[in-house]
Order: sequence, then C-alpha cells, then structure tokens
Amino acid sequence: MTGSSKAQPKPAHQTEALAVRTGADIPGRPAAPAEIADPGNLMARRDRVRVRPYGDTWDDGAVQISFTLPVAAGPAGQEAARQLVAKMGFDDVKVVAQQDLGGGFAMFVVYGKTEETVDLSLIEVPRPRFDVLEFDRLNEYVRDRIGRKLVVVGACTGTDAHTIGLDAIMNIKGYAGHHGLESYPEIEAHNLGSQVANEALVARAMDLEADALLVSQVVTEKDIHIPNLTQLVEMLEAEGYRDEIVLICGGPRISHELAVELGFDAGFGPGTLPPEVASFIAQEVVRRGLA
Repeated sequence: MTGSSKAQPKPAHQTEALAVRTGADIPGRPAAPAEIADPGNLMARRDRVRVRPYGDTWDDGAVQISFTLPVAAGPAGQEAARQLVAKMGFDDVKVVAQQDLGGGFAMFVVYGKTEETVDLSLIEVPRPRFDVLEFDRLNEYVRDRIGRKLVVVGACTGTDAHTIGLDAIMNIKGYAGHHGLESYPEIEAHNLGSQVANEALVARAMDLEADALLVSQVVTEKDIHIPNLTQLVEMLEAEGYRDEIVLICGGPRISHELAVELGFDAGFGPGTLPPEVASFIAQEVVRRGLA
C-alpha cells in the first residue's frame, strides 16, 4: 500500500479561523441568544469575552466532573475522588454522588470551583469554508454549476456498527427538520450502512464513480478511528482515486482539524445538518473542477 496518511499543505479554505458562531448563519439553527442579539439586555452588560463556568450564580466557576476509579464505593473511595479533583486545581471540592460498579470499581460525581477563565476573542476554530445552501438553492446550484447528479457514498467503516450520525445525513428523514441527502433530486445517495470494510467502500465508490465519500466514526475507544481513517486515505491514494473524490469524515470525536491532518477534505462533528454536508460537497466539486 502506498501513499501517505498525512495531508499536504491545505488551501486557506480548510483552515479558516472562526471565532464564536451564533448559529444564525446556518438555516435551521437557532438565532443568537437575546443577551447577545440585544446589547441593551442586562446579560449583555456582563463580561461576554472572558468567561468561566456558571453553576448556581453568575461567574461562580462551579463545575461538575464525573469519572470512574478502580476502588470500591465507600468513604475511602470518596476521599480518593475528592483528593484527585483537588490535585487538578479545583477549589471547594465536594463528592456529591458515588455508585458502586462492582468488581472493585466505582463512579463518582464531584463538584468543584475554578478561578480560570477563557478569552473568547482569542479562540480560533479551524473549519471548512463554504456557503450553506438550503434545499432548493442546493439543487439549483448542482443543476447550474455541475450539470448532473452528484454521486455520494456513505458508510460506517471498520467494526463501527453505529449508523445514527450517518443516517442523520443520508436518510430521507434527515435530522432536526432537514431531510437527508437521499431526498435531494440532484444527489444520488448510497448509504452502505455499518461495518463496511475500507476495501469494500473504495471498490463501491469507484464502481459508482462517486463524487464524494462520507465516513462516519462513532466508535473511537483507544483512538481506533485514527488507523481506520488513515487506511482509507492510503487505499484511495494507492488506487489513484484520492484526487478524484471529495472525502469527508464525521463523528463525535471528529474535528475539521483532525480530518485535514489525516488527509480528508473536511471533518464534521455532532449537530451537523444535511444541508451543510451537501453544500460543502457541491461547492468543493466545483472548486476543484471535478464536475
């Protein structure tokens, strides 16, 4: 198998820094909260740039942490949990719940407080750059700019049997009031389901002359998704097909930054809507001249 799993330097559209998004620029996403949208609101006069956790009262720095320790539930385990969180730098630490899990393990819920803050003005989030097109506009864009249906193949690969994220994007019923790619007249969507081997996914994509591959990875214990996604990129490169296709991955631990590092064109995390994925695919096909 040839090719490298590391991507070459990417164009600026893949690394654009983004500060805090209100969601108003994405169809179907809620608008900005009133305290942000209305500067005269009382909440707007609070510090919205440097923030710390909010528990019982504004700016109190209260957090809740849960974790498992290899100790039985009881006074000793409770004290071990308290000391551990205190060593993390939290103040006013209280263990508020514990549950014996059997076999010498217990789960703990711990409260604590921190004086640390985050400056929102300094946050940069790499993301793919594209315009979100609603259903009718997207279909019109494909007809006018591409002149044929887009072929999109999606699957959960490796041992991953969790299709909830893939189905949210691909299936007609879609997600959050947005129909999936199967409902778009100008998209030919093929949902291969779960536990699809990378070899089978590449072969199917090449048989269909797919424009885009969507890979969903929900199972990420011990970072198992990293070698699996890397293998897919290497297979496409070995077949000489990587530059002929738009490659996207998504899942609860997938970021755009990670996806690009692994050789994908884009990565989408939880809450992604079908029109976002459809819009990126269509515009990326046009941008790269794959039509």
